[in-house]
Amino acid sequence: MTHFLDIHTTDPAALRSIIDTARAIKNARAGRPKGAPDDDQPLAGHMVALIFEKPSTRTRVSFDVGVRQMGGQTMLLSGAEMQLGHGETIADTARVLSRYVDLIMIRTFEEATLLEMAEHATVPVINGLTNRTHPCQIMADIMTFEEHSGPIKGRKVVWSGDGNNVFASFAHAAKQFDFELVFTGPETLQPEAALNGLYTTERDPNKAVQGADLVVTDTWVSMHDPQSARERRHNQLRGYQVNTALMSKAKPDALFMHCLPAHRDDEATSEVMDGPHSVIFDEAENRLHAQKAVMRWCLGK
Repeated sequence: MTHFLDIHTTDPAALRSIIDTARAIKNARAGRPKGAPDDDQPLAGHMVALIFEKPSTRTRVSFDVGVRQMGGQTMLLSGAEMQLGHGETIADTARVLSRYVDLIMIRTFEEATLLEMAEHATVPVINGLTNRTHPCQIMADIMTFEEHSGPIKGRKVVWSGDGNNVFASFAHAAKQFDFELVFTGPETLQPEAALNGLYTTERDPNKAVQGADLVVTDTWVSMHDPQSARERRHNQLRGYQVNTALMSKAKPDALFMHCLPAHRDDEATSEVMDGPHSVIFDEAENRLHAQKAVMRWCLGK
């Protein structure tokens, strides 16, 4: 069974093939209306379950549109509408869904939910996000970087802020795609110990971004954080805001990325987000193309 669960559990050659396919998919659709079908319709006759325990804009829309463009059908399911892990085990849900659909994408909280789903499903499972990783986002980010700046191998990527799930997938990608990754953020928000050896740390963001080809950040607070945690995180992370002064210390042609949604003028200023270094909306668009390539890879299409 060909699951797409995490970047570090996927062979580097397969990852490169997915990026190449995503680029070809995007080029083939240039100038077409968003609802127009792809020429080859690789998912014709296929049903895809899209499960969301967490709210979503980009993941939901990009997967839904991508399946439809490739000729398939989608079934959108929310955690509140299902017995996922409540009235029924994850394993039994996986077994049942596998009788109805050809592919499962799940955006959930606990990594254990994803892994149990994949273990017991008899169709491919895709990680749409967990509290630990966000591999589909990083595949889109690699694609976007290479569109603008060429191969990412050997380049310097600097993450400023919280060592969260998106950073974890960047760390996995640093090894698989062979680029340098630097974390700059407070010690209290250091990435998980399992990522040690995949990145270096520089507490001073002004030093960290020197020579950077790409500067990346993410929201300082989760949608589920209580107000007390939000205030504490703002106090910890204020010195790691990506602003014009910080970007000026990176390479002149450095790119800026943010997976969105953003709290403008918190983790990054609007001046940077809307400025010449920013590729955040190309990054968002490429979620569609990268995920279409992931789905094709999972189904052998």
